[in-house]
Amino acid sequence: MVKIHSLLFQISLLPLFTNALKIDLDDFSSLQNATSLIAYGMMDYYNGHDYGQVIGMFAKPYYWWEAGGAWGCLLDYWYYMQNDTYNDLITEALLYQTGDRNDYVPLNQSTTEGNDDQAFWGIAAITAAERNFTNPPPDKPQWLYLAQAVFNTMALRWDDSTCNGGLRWQIFVWNSGYSYKNSVSNGALFHIAARLARYTGNQSYVEWADKIYDWMFGTGIISDEYETYKFVYDGANIETNCTDITRYQWTYNQGLVLAGCAYLYNHTQDEKWLIRTEQFLNGSVVFFRDNVIYEAACQPNKNCNNDQRSFKAYFARFLGVTAQLIPSTRDTIMRWINTSAYAAAQACSGGTDGHTCGMDWVWKGWDGYYGLGEQMAALEFMVNTRALDMPPPYTSFNGGSSTGSGAAGTERDPTNLSPLHITAGSKAGASIITCIVSISILTGAMWLVA
Repeated sequence: MVKIHSLLFQISLLPLFTNALKIDLDDFSSLQNATSLIAYGMMDYYNGHDYGQVIGMFAKPYYWWEAGGAWGCLLDYWYYMQNDTYNDLITEALLYQTGDRNDYVPLNQSTTEGNDDQAFWGIAAITAAERNFTNPPPDKPQWLYLAQAVFNTMALRWDDSTCNGGLRWQIFVWNSGYSYKNSVSNGALFHIAARLARYTGNQSYVEWADKIYDWMFGTGIISDEYETYKFVYDGANIETNCTDITRYQWTYNQGLVLAGCAYLYNHTQDEKWLIRTEQFLNGSVVFFRDNVIYEAACQPNKNCNNDQRSFKAYFARFLGVTAQLIPSTRDTIMRWINTSAYAAAQACSGGTDGHTCGMDWVWKGWDGYYGLGEQMAALEFMVNTRALDMPPPYTSFNGGSSTGSGAAGTERDPTNLSPLHITAGSKAGASIITCIVSISILTGAMWLVA
């Protein structure tokens, strides 16, 4: 594993801890100690157990989708740091927010939820499956089942009636953004398809991944203007048949597609996915200054909103798993992760607790910003310095124990959990969704709001 120079990292954290705690990446226990403080600061924003609050949700102004991202972050923390402090809370939150149909469309979000919002809870669920996180009780939906349910219900919303395909940003017609097809919704569906393909071995997911990628590339949401560099742009409006590409670039969009390609190459060994992985990795250079991560679309002007201040966290996660899956990416990725973790350590030196993290890590020290996103981003970069010290994501063929159903989320009886007993690699069940999606998108929408 490529390491940060120990002395530099040690010096960077001296102002972070009041008791002159020193840290060395070659010393796992010191890294555990440092990240535990960052994680503790992150959980300062959790109020799910407070009177009148909702389990799984973080304090305002943080939206439901970011809570899903936060629990995924804590799964990485548990896995890489071997710290189970928050495991009961993770399980409780991921099961409490599943909704009546076990597809992460809970009643408390059912009027405002977007496709991208649902996806981030699905990503947390597939992460739990791939990390062999403790399985839920037998009478509860399992991690793989939940990820499949998210994929299936999102795939049912694929809209061929406009722009020749693609997912809309919003699920429900009354929400602002319903006429926008954005990269995070489509990229997340691609990403989940790739991970389910690898975990279950089911070819239907590979076919879906191909379909989504081709649509994104065909519209120009995935750039085609450079031979060895690929970028992911924000999205396009259906009013112009998706010809007016919004060319903002965000770290988490780039990461979703990058890691999705890596999963697909690792699973299929199809050379096109390796080439694409390397092209997206080359394109990711736009998010680094002197190998330190920054959110290029908003950070230079200091106008990142609460959502955007968390994007780097997911990017770190996707970089780490890409390095695990594809050896040729490791030198570049670990240089970025390690240098950014070093810079984050300097930025996590604020607040009354001495380990509040800032947003701008190029800044030498704490920049005065703080929040859930800042803590998550720093934590993910720090824990992913151990990406190459841990096994890559498990599958149902090499130790993954979570089970599911190819028809997850599409059963008419929301209490029917019997498909949980179907094995993870079941081919027959998973092909059901391919047939279902051929039904009119209008029919699917009517069922969703029924």
